[in-house]
Amino acid sequence: MQLHNTSGNLVQKSNKPPDTKKDNTLSDNQTTTNPPVSKTALYWLRRDLRLEDNHALRQALASGLPVQCVFVFDSNILNTLPPTDRRLGFIWQSLREIQDTLRAAGGDLWCETGPAQDVIPRLAAQLGADAVYANEDYEPYARRRDTMVAQTLATIGKTFHAYKDQVIFARDELLTASGKPFTVFTPYCNAWLKKLSPQHSQALTVPPLTGRLRPPAGTPAMPSLTELGFGQAEPCLLAPGASGAKELFADFCQQRIQRYHQQRDYPGVKGVSYLSTHLRFGTISIRQLVQFACFDGGEGAMCWLKELIWREFYQQLLWHFPDAATHSFKPQYRDLPFPNRLDWLESWQKGLSGYPLIDAAMRQLNQTGYMHNRLRMIAASFLVKDLLIDWRLGERYFAEKLLDFDLASNNGGWQWAASTGCDAQPYFRIFNPVTQSQKFDPDGRFIRRYVPELAALNDQAIHAPWQAKTLPEGLKLGRDYPLPIVDHAKQRQLALALFGKQ
Repeated sequence: MQLHNTSGNLVQKSNKPPDTKKDNTLSDNQTTTNPPVSKTALYWLRRDLRLEDNHALRQALASGLPVQCVFVFDSNILNTLPPTDRRLGFIWQSLREIQDTLRAAGGDLWCETGPAQDVIPRLAAQLGADAVYANEDYEPYARRRDTMVAQTLATIGKTFHAYKDQVIFARDELLTASGKPFTVFTPYCNAWLKKLSPQHSQALTVPPLTGRLRPPAGTPAMPSLTELGFGQAEPCLLAPGASGAKELFADFCQQRIQRYHQQRDYPGVKGVSYLSTHLRFGTISIRQLVQFACFDGGEGAMCWLKELIWREFYQQLLWHFPDAATHSFKPQYRDLPFPNRLDWLESWQKGLSGYPLIDAAMRQLNQTGYMHNRLRMIAASFLVKDLLIDWRLGERYFAEKLLDFDLASNNGGWQWAASTGCDAQPYFRIFNPVTQSQKFDPDGRFIRRYVPELAALNDQAIHAPWQAKTLPEGLKLGRDYPLPIVDHAKQRQLALALFGKQ
């Protein structure tokens, strides 16, 4: 467990449906001999909570051995989370859906709790699995964990096989002409699109499971959320599992993708895909999303594809520069003397900054576990450039609250907004929270939803209530809604001075 270049034939509009031909080619890792019946192939689910179009599961089944699907509630991760963490509910419900499918096919899902680096080798020995199959994970912790698992398995004569599944291009598959990692998005995006072929987005056939799974005898009961320590988890408002992803994806493709490029920046409009959580936990395949975007070929689909490429850009950055997870990518900004006023940080976290759009964004995050992408940029810029608070404190709060938290994307987004990342906005570009509000929530629809105490203000005053000539009767700033905790113009100058000294 873990959290518009349209050149080339591939991304042109086509009158033919996506290629449904399946790639049945198996890797050299497959076993061709007939093993003893008592042997098992162990497939370890992590951030790939689906059974279709799944690379590692496909390879485990290709071994010819009965497959046991395993999920570990990794205590190394769980012990760092608050008991109200809503992500556990999404994961748990998604696993139940997988379990139901496996049971219907004559198998079961084996769940255990503990340090994954200990649990997996023990289970491999216990279940007679000479090989463990999993899909790759590129986060620093996951890389250390998988190395330990592989080493332990090797000491007992077993092997660990990992496969690319959560991205189209991984590790060193895309490099500059000089053989170095890309650190600027546009050339990376161009190289990504140039290299992309229909085979890269082709679904990987997973054979029917019936008759290919280890019998369920001896499988332990899946622990409840209460047993895991998350009985008071906040409700997850997103339909979980592959079924939830399928429904959401269909709605996006049928209703909104054609207008995505026009509506994606407006939080008061239902314009984005809302698939980030499903992509994060692998309840939907990145291959399916890329294939559809290329088949559609419209301006909205190509704009959305570019956002998927941004995700891969941040994934490859974290792979090549794992220190960026905890330090500013740009060395000159690693020791900025941020004042880090904790009372301002708390006001930002609670949605009580006095800037309505910032507060609406933070309240959306706190109430739902989701924040619109445009608002993530604005809220992050405000914390770093207006409140002069270290980006890592904001990143950490998002990591605690976001249902779709992904280390690479969260870190990349924060470093972009803070101007500390490799291809970030320049430090002197500082979002004005009022003009951003006027531009992206012009009628105050989003603000009214999450800051209802300002609902009676007119469309002009709602963006900066303290500047209003008159306020609705009964509304008193400083009592019913806070006055701004900082003056943007003054803080902007302080931010320029802070960054400009480096």
